[in-house]
Amino acid sequence: MRLLIAGGAGFVGSHLSRALLRRGHHVVCVDDLSTGNPANVADLVTHPRYEFVHADVAYAPIRNVDVIAHLASPASPIDYDRMPLHTLRANSLGTFRLVEIARDIGATLLFVSTSEVYGDPLVHPQPEDYWGNVDPVGPRSCYDESKRFGEALIFAARREAGIRANVVRPFNTYGPGMRGDDGRVIPEMIGAALAGRPLIVHGDGHQTRSFCYVSDLVEALISVLLDRSIDGEIFNIGNPREISMRELAQLIVELTGGGAEITFSDGRPGDPERRRPIIDRIRDRYGWSPRVDLNDGLRQTIASFSGVTAKAEAPSTSLMGGRDHDIVGAA
Repeated sequence: MRLLIAGGAGFVGSHLSRALLRRGHHVVCVDDLSTGNPANVADLVTHPRYEFVHADVAYAPIRNVDVIAHLASPASPIDYDRMPLHTLRANSLGTFRLVEIARDIGATLLFVSTSEVYGDPLVHPQPEDYWGNVDPVGPRSCYDESKRFGEALIFAARREAGIRANVVRPFNTYGPGMRGDDGRVIPEMIGAALAGRPLIVHGDGHQTRSFCYVSDLVEALISVLLDRSIDGEIFNIGNPREISMRELAQLIVELTGGGAEITFSDGRPGDPERRRPIIDRIRDRYGWSPRVDLNDGLRQTIASFSGVTAKAEAPSTSLMGGRDHDIVGAA
């Protein structure tokens, strides 16, 4: 199959592209490199079934593809805090553009949303039919609400334009290839521990998250992407193991050698208290469930941050060299 990965030079997009190529598919990556990195895909640009298009997804010249995966959005607090309008545009105009392409060429569209659509949930754990508790004007709203808008647009387009489309909601993905300055809690804590700085826990440390290793997420995404029989489905993708931020900091200290300190600071505005997915829907459909234990996944991630080659399911690409291209690869 020929698949378009919008945002394919990002952390998740590059892992997804690599996995699809291993399975024999053709990948067209579109990325404006606002948060993606050419180094993430430097090992792919000469692959005969890989094409890289340097463009904003809202204006990208797209050729015929069978399936579209829309991951083109800043996804870390540090990125959407400095680029709120870009984040809103990626999930609105970018989604409109991909909807039009899907309509015109008959491609299936997968919108990669986020667990942030649940906001600070009043229902715990979160099923797909929970509508969420989101602050529409808060510091995270450019991301939360644009993803919610993207989901609404996808389902409106199904009804009006007759496109085939589905939605997935990943929960807190991590693994090799994350940027050290990503701003999310795992790279932030690992970077601090390896540098001998205190690990900062925001708030009292009792707020929880559920972390999914990137190879597990990619397997779930591929299951949905390659399923030509589904339409109008929404799937949570995540690891039901819930851990507090205090416990996470203690675990990272232990796995990095036990020398770092843990300190506490003020909570972050809009930070959800709890987050854990119900994954019955995707488990029942595909038999999918996360395989990588948090301890093992953190070891692989720490090894990649340490510059050590880890025996991971997908290699780290964060330190690979590369250069910018407008269009690279063979069609």
